[in-house]
Amino acid sequence: MRTTAVGVFKIATRGPGDVSGLMAMIGSGAIDPKTILAILGKTEGNGGVNDFTREYAVAALCTALAPRLGLSPEAVEQRIAFVMSGGTEGVLSPHITVFTRREAERTASLSGKRLSIGMAHTRDFLPEELGRTAQIAETATAVKAAMDDAGITDPTDVHFVQIKCPLLTSERFAAAIARGNKTATTSSYSSMAYSRGASALGVAVALGETSSDIRDEDVLRRYDLFSNVASTSSGIELMHNVVIVLGNSASSASELEIGHAVMSDAIDAPAVVSALNSVGLGTTPQPGRELVNIFAKAEASPDGTVRGYRHTMLEDTDISSTRHARAAVGGLIAGLAGTGAIYVSGGAEHQGPAGGGPVAVIARLP
Repeated sequence: MRTTAVGVFKIATRGPGDVSGLMAMIGSGAIDPKTILAILGKTEGNGGVNDFTREYAVAALCTALAPRLGLSPEAVEQRIAFVMSGGTEGVLSPHITVFTRREAERTASLSGKRLSIGMAHTRDFLPEELGRTAQIAETATAVKAAMDDAGITDPTDVHFVQIKCPLLTSERFAAAIARGNKTATTSSYSSMAYSRGASALGVAVALGETSSDIRDEDVLRRYDLFSNVASTSSGIELMHNVVIVLGNSASSASELEIGHAVMSDAIDAPAVVSALNSVGLGTTPQPGRELVNIFAKAEASPDGTVRGYRHTMLEDTDISSTRHARAAVGGLIAGLAGTGAIYVSGGAEHQGPAGGGPVAVIARLP
């Protein structure tokens, strides 16, 4: 098995098109652009169907990296996995997280499993396949391929699976109808949830968190079916799933480690502390350890309550419930972590228990 070293760099941005921080790190030699495998970002859009800050950010990054890699911007987008999550409500701060991977030798002095990353893509989906078993099955296959790419053999070593998945537009609805087929929903906004949910169930199937016997009608209905490590984000810019697996592997020579916990609801502070503790960053931090970034999912509890008290996030016609949830969970985690530059994504359908979601932490070891 090959040995790799993973690097993770968090870079603040002044706007969705700001690539200056990344270019400065490349210019200084801190980041070799040829080793960039994935870039996750938080952009200050609305996180909805018409959030073009995601596409803008990807376009800016591809244009900036193209001459450094000797590729066209289009080829850069095929080479690097870009996952932009719109919405930096509350104290959340816009930033990108750059993941690099290079061949390396694991020295005898290195103990334990270290951070590893793997990537895979599904095929393009037909509009009528989104939110249904076809998307679940294809995603499960891609997750297993990404695990192999990361050198992870034990599903319990997987701590976060980030997926970028498609959504439906009027043109995509029309294409399905022209073939005589129906889509899972006729709402573009609802299609984001269906796509996120089916993708998350694909993770659960791949990791053995649930059986593969899932039906189309279970998506967004059987909330007892979920993954503890899935994080899915819908976007208009693609028609396939991009799968990024993050976990710990004995084949990694990284100076980083990842752990996770699962929030049972939007105010589950002990779960955040547990995630921090899993990498030695809790109430009594291990000497020399340093927080790199936190990745979490957030959603308004679908039953309309949090610990027995009614919430109004689902009834607010001015502000989307996903924006409320991102702000609430982002504020909670930021207060415990001491920074608002964290990756909190809204819409946690089948990603953790209903109303909750996974929270993963990457730490740098001394």
